[in-house]
Amino acid sequence: MQQAIMTKPGVIQFHQIDIPEPQPGEVLLKIRKIGVCGSDIHVYHGLHPYTPFPVVQGHEVSAEIEAFGASSVDFKRGDLVTFMPQKTCGKCLSCREGNYHICENLKVMGFQTEGAAQEYFIVPEENIISLPAGFSDETGAMIEPIAVAVHAIRRSGHTLKNRNVLVFGAGPIGNLTAQVAKAYGAQVLISDISDFRLQKAKDCGIPFITNPNTKPLGAELERAFGTRKADLIFECVGLQATITEAINNARKGTCIVIVGVFGQKPVVDLGLVQDRELSLIGTLMYKKEDYLDAVALCEKGQLNLAPMITHHFPFKDYLKAYHFIDNAKDKALKVMIDLS
Repeated sequence: MQQAIMTKPGVIQFHQIDIPEPQPGEVLLKIRKIGVCGSDIHVYHGLHPYTPFPVVQGHEVSAEIEAFGASSVDFKRGDLVTFMPQKTCGKCLSCREGNYHICENLKVMGFQTEGAAQEYFIVPEENIISLPAGFSDETGAMIEPIAVAVHAIRRSGHTLKNRNVLVFGAGPIGNLTAQVAKAYGAQVLISDISDFRLQKAKDCGIPFITNPNTKPLGAELERAFGTRKADLIFECVGLQATITEAINNARKGTCIVIVGVFGQKPVVDLGLVQDRELSLIGTLMYKKEDYLDAVALCEKGQLNLAPMITHHFPFKDYLKAYHFIDNAKDKALKVMIDLS
């Protein structure tokens, strides 16, 4: 089979390797689609703080079951599935308390350990998430980023029905966070400096969009939500400018959830955080219940994913996909790598 290896920033090489044999408790998957993630782009540019080279990427995936290391009562050959790309120790305090997604020894497939950028891939059966019949390959590959959004909202600790939510960033994670918040009953305003991505958010059903380069964000918050402004803020960009705007535009007592991956350490005005009793909450990845909720949202038709998937590239053109994303800038949203 073919395997794509990023040997250093900006370089992908293809190797021919043997198809692996699953051991008991493992499942061999035939990969169908791989979504390119913002964190993958950080790796491509050598800016991801926790990824060494060489690395086999690929963690947003739809696949079909090819074989088992032993018989399974939950799955059969040909089932459409996705998987949680976490490898955990099961021994640390976080794992023992059920918070395996923040395992002290966490390794993420496609970052600190081998990912699915290959024709066949082995995953522990306990990581497999079954997908309903009729799901498209594209929807299956979107479950992972949807689970990121679901977990971010769960981390806020708030019920979203009738809440006002401000999302910074209309990239894939920001768009999905906004869509999930809306599905849970929130009124949502999404902010981005890309009119293309804002239009995509509008196409996906987000009621309020704004470009802070053209209209003052504070005024747009009042236009959307009145003087109450935002009850919850999700920072889904990972830049100095957006965390600064999040803090500056938070009313007293607001919760700000940090979803974006920061390639560079930001300066945070902790004076305002203290004075306004703001809550800054981090969110990392997801747990199984987040995946199951993500699948349920798709199965019920509560998310509009089609406008987000802007481009497809065959597996052999993996590197061309990255070149395209770099050149297209904000005109690419979710790019899929096709293996089927």
